[in-house]
Amino acid sequence: MMRASLQFIRRVGTKPEDQTKIIGPTLQQWVYNKAGFNQYGLMRDDMIHETPVVKEALRRLPEDVLDARNFRIVRAGYLCLRKDVLPKEQWTKLEEDVMYLQPYIKEVEAEIAEKKEWEKE
Repeated sequence: MMRASLQFIRRVGTKPEDQTKIIGPTLQQWVYNKAGFNQYGLMRDDMIHETPVVKEALRRLPEDVLDARNFRIVRAGYLCLRKDVLPKEQWTKLEEDVMYLQPYIKEVEAEIAEKKEWEKE
């Protein structure tokens, strides 16, 4: 088994860009679909655990983006209670999944780091 794995790695290539060309998008799509949250219409940022940093980032979101997030979460809860999923055409696609919360999280983390730096002095 180990020998077969090594042969596969040699065949695919050791450079990351070679691996992405051959197995990257397909593997990434498979993992995304196996996670299951897209079957409920959720996005990756909808699944983030709400820490104080994330709560502050959510507070800074524009109202329409926050409303859309809340709708997706409530709809997912309703579907889960019914033990149902959305029709496949309504699943969130990897290409459409926008990391809408990440810029706000990075901004909050930078502010916290800056605040700690000021408190050191």
